[in-house]
Amino acid sequence: MPRGLLGRKVGMTQVFDETGAVIPVTVLELGPCVVLQVRTAEKDGYEAVQLGFGDKPRRLASRAERGHVAAIGSKRQRSRQAAGVETLVKAETEPKQYVREFRTDGEKAEYAVGQVLTAAALADVAFVDVIGAIKGRGFAGGMKRHNFHGLCASHGVKKAHRSLGSTGQRQDPGRVFKGQKMPGHWGDSRVTVRRLKVVRIDEANNTVLIRGAVPGYNGAYVMVRETNCY
Repeated sequence: MPRGLLGRKVGMTQVFDETGAVIPVTVLELGPCVVLQVRTAEKDGYEAVQLGFGDKPRRLASRAERGHVAAIGSKRQRSRQAAGVETLVKAETEPKQYVREFRTDGEKAEYAVGQVLTAAALADVAFVDVIGAIKGRGFAGGMKRHNFHGLCASHGVKKAHRSLGSTGQRQDPGRVFKGQKMPGHWGDSRVTVRRLKVVRIDEANNTVLIRGAVPGYNGAYVMVRETNCY
């Protein structure tokens, strides 16, 4: 079975182990995921499986999104069939909200378009990597974004307590180097948290309890894959 699933972050809670110790966990709803495409080295140049999670209302889905998961009889499709071009197999499902690929280079597992994957796929996995986008915080100053301590709060410092301070140099080189830590956009970036322990799996409800925190707000989409970091 595959070693990767898509889902959403539900929230954090705590559970108790056999010894009575408290374990902080994040609840993830993983699956059901539908296999939308199977990438092959001969056709695509790499091997991967494309999964989709969460149904998207048809009124909000574009024609391209609907045609990606089901045969809708487009003019281009009919012309390709008339020319003898092989038609791709469709999953025949609803358009998906969250679509991502997992590389499968060198793996022996077999995937079929339309196959439904659930949290049971991680039944024998001990540690996972969680990929998601951290919370977006908009435009942030140097103290919040880079943990600067700010300027002095003594007598004579006027309305500059949270300022950055000097960012340039003298006459030589007389410019600000690239990459200088300054105020700017903070958050909403892709982050991978490695080697989180799988505490418990509820196959009936497609929920997985992961020890520790994962990126994103409650309800954010995440990718979960078996870790290669042991």
